[in-house]
Amino acid sequence: MPSAPAYRRLDVDERRRRLLVQGAELFSRHAYADLSMAAIAREAGISKALLYHYFPSKQAFFVATLEQQAAELAARVGDVDPALPPAAQLEAALDAFLGWVEDHAEGYGKLLVGAATHPEVRELVEGVRQQTAERILAGLAPDPAPPAVRAAVRGWLWFMDGVLADWLEHRDLDRDALRGLLLGTLLAAVTAAGAPPSA
Repeated sequence: MPSAPAYRRLDVDERRRRLLVQGAELFSRHAYADLSMAAIAREAGISKALLYHYFPSKQAFFVATLEQQAAELAARVGDVDPALPPAAQLEAALDAFLGWVEDHAEGYGKLLVGAATHPEVRELVEGVRQQTAERILAGLAPDPAPPAVRAAVRGWLWFMDGVLADWLEHRDLDRDALRGLLLGTLLAAVTAAGAPPSA
């Protein structure tokens, strides 16, 4: 008897998880403006009322799908052997990140577009950027990092967004070459900012 609520709770969590998976797929195929809660519910095979039970608005649903994707990305990038030297950790994390972007090309594009149009998504993307910058700086510079090095790393993350947008649009650069370009420009930026070239 005491276990019944737990089973119901698992059912609720599983339903929400499945809705978010379906939502990520829907938002990758359709523009945000082209979807309504009625259309989403229809695609999910549930009533609109049930969808509203889980998410109070289309924007809340959209943000929740992006939060789930961001958590998945963070888990993949964070699964790097901490015993590796900092440079090797960076290369492994970057490769994991590029793999995720390649697997979720449409979703990543929507994430960048969403960051420009929705404050909640912008906050989410900025949080990921901040965590990424802190991880990179932890391996490159003393704490606190010199201002020029901090600015170089944060600026490089914006540069990386532009490079990835170009890569996803043209697909005429292989992943090894892309990784080399990104690592090389990061090294050049932090070296110009005063970090030791060996970093």
